[in-house]
Amino acid sequence: MIAVDVGGTFTDVVGWRDGQILTTKVSTAYDDVAAPVLAGAARLGVEDSMVFNHASTHGLNAIITRNLPKIGFLTTEGHRDILDMGRVWRPADAILDPGWRRSFGDAARPLVDRYLRRGIAERMLADGAVLFDLDEPQARAEIEVLRDCGVAGVAICLINAYVNPAHEQRLRELVVEIIGDVPVSISSEVSPLAKEYARASTTVVDSLMKIIYADYSRRLDTGLHDLGFSGQLNFADCAATLVPVEHAMARPFRVVFSGPAAGTVACAHFGSMIGEKDLLCADVGGTSCDISVVTGGEPFVNTSFELEHDLVVNALANDISSIGAGGGSIVHIGTHGEILVGPDSARAEPGPACFGRGGTQPTTTDTALMIGILDPDGFAGGEVFIDRELSRKAFESLDCELTLGRRVRHAYEMAVHNMAEGVFNVAIKNGVDPRDHSLMAFGAAGPMLLPAVLDAVQCKQVVIPPSPGLFSALGLLSADQVFAVQRSAYLMLDDAHAARIDEIFAELDAELREQLGGATEVEIHRSMDAHLVGQSWDTPFVPVPDGTLDAAAIATMVAAFHETYESRSGNRFEMIPVEGATFRVRAVLRTDKVEYPQLPARAGEPLVASGTRVLRYLGDLDETEDAEQVAHVYDRASLRAGDVLTGPAIVNEGLSTTHIGAGQHATVGAYGEIVIRRNNAS
Repeated sequence: MIAVDVGGTFTDVVGWRDGQILTTKVSTAYDDVAAPVLAGAARLGVEDSMVFNHASTHGLNAIITRNLPKIGFLTTEGHRDILDMGRVWRPADAILDPGWRRSFGDAARPLVDRYLRRGIAERMLADGAVLFDLDEPQARAEIEVLRDCGVAGVAICLINAYVNPAHEQRLRELVVEIIGDVPVSISSEVSPLAKEYARASTTVVDSLMKIIYADYSRRLDTGLHDLGFSGQLNFADCAATLVPVEHAMARPFRVVFSGPAAGTVACAHFGSMIGEKDLLCADVGGTSCDISVVTGGEPFVNTSFELEHDLVVNALANDISSIGAGGGSIVHIGTHGEILVGPDSARAEPGPACFGRGGTQPTTTDTALMIGILDPDGFAGGEVFIDRELSRKAFESLDCELTLGRRVRHAYEMAVHNMAEGVFNVAIKNGVDPRDHSLMAFGAAGPMLLPAVLDAVQCKQVVIPPSPGLFSALGLLSADQVFAVQRSAYLMLDDAHAARIDEIFAELDAELREQLGGATEVEIHRSMDAHLVGQSWDTPFVPVPDGTLDAAAIATMVAAFHETYESRSGNRFEMIPVEGATFRVRAVLRTDKVEYPQLPARAGEPLVASGTRVLRYLGDLDETEDAEQVAHVYDRASLRAGDVLTGPAIVNEGLSTTHIGAGQHATVGAYGEIVIRRNNAS
């Protein structure tokens, strides 16, 4: 099995063959994203692989940078500005800012320019009845405008089309007739859910992704075939579950956030192997720290997510929060002369100052190099040379009165504080106690920085998994194939609507079976999103019983709603009727998963450090310039199960460095994981 995670800087490729994990890393090429994927596949030998699982930030980066194709948007007359208004929500830090504008609005960087958003004369009512018939001559004229503007695709979202799709379907026929064979996404198929804005934004993203991924997926499929691959090509969706490529490309909006989600699945799978099912997961790369929660061995999943503030996509997605804190986060001076770190990043180009690629601002990587955590001669397995003198000059160039030692020390403390605050906030947001959870630290920079947050977050321990720099990609070898269908319909959960609810689930079951083809060994899961009558928000993933939904089954659904509602909010209102909003069916096909090889215990020779390294400027030292701390250095490949390392210590491996602080100790687990605890903890 082979999996690839295409990031903004590197393309991570991992394989599992004959009980061994194989890894390689290739620089991402923006002009030809498929090339490094195929290069990594060739290195690991893809010809005998049964599956090739793929996740990418390619589409996400295109939206963030607005490097997007030109598309048109057709909607009900009078609603063309729905994409500009969004939900009219402001972030907390902008509530009192009169100059704030949403990132995707017309005053900023819209996904679809206003002249390409055309109103169509028609109107459906909420019950699906036609108020105004589709005005075909007017629709043809508007589509001809889009044709003359040279659009590469069209997104269509009409009011109440999720109840009656007839007008959207006819508009699609007219687009093909007038413009030709261009990708067309209609909301009644992409996201047949209530709430017009989220359905519209999802449909627009789907249309964009069809264009962005169409040629890429074809070149990837052809390139893998040329390398001798004859297995199943899967794309990961936003919950990092796997979908065959042909299904993924039919609804590509589901793969736009697949890269970050894979790390959460990797944590859940590996955590279950080591008996840690309650986890805080933190993936620290060059630009960001992506934080998520696993409880009871399962990731938190939402029914939608935001690509940017208020830019909503209706897709099941792992709940991930990102903060601008990574190895490339820039150290700078605040308005009051204080040291700040991030959220801006030096990225891959020019990169940290120590890389010698033209960067002049210090970063968190430069901070770690100045402290001594990073080895100038062994960074990235010795393949990348880093220059401490360039880091020193970058810190000295900061416009402040602090000594060099204090600049470095405070930069380190601020970087750690930012991550600790992010992890703690995610824990509180999800209602979990950090003291009951282990912190899984991965990503190239995670093991270097996250052990230092142990005291601030008050989590149980920090776990460094095997191959932390490629751990997200390993999550793609830990995922199942999942097919899902859903539909909105506002129906009271009572005896009078039992037959209609049963009919909806029968239709969803039939649609799902059609997607599954001949697959028989599947697990079917029914659920619904519902609310108390009068509420404007839904409680998601309320379980729904199998079989015919009669009056008794509806009563079971109501009871399940109250149980779910109470578990999420702490309140119970059985006196208020319940209304169903969205009905959902998922089919899970269990797949083979990566098995991490067990690490043998030490026999004979005791653990011996490969050397020592002098650390400076850390918070447990005094602030004199010559204060030092000696850390033992170990090669991770030489560790054995049961080994105990006492901090301060450094563990080197090809794509990552682990820092065990003073006052901490680490134990090597059965699968090679490094478990870091406080010295006063068992």
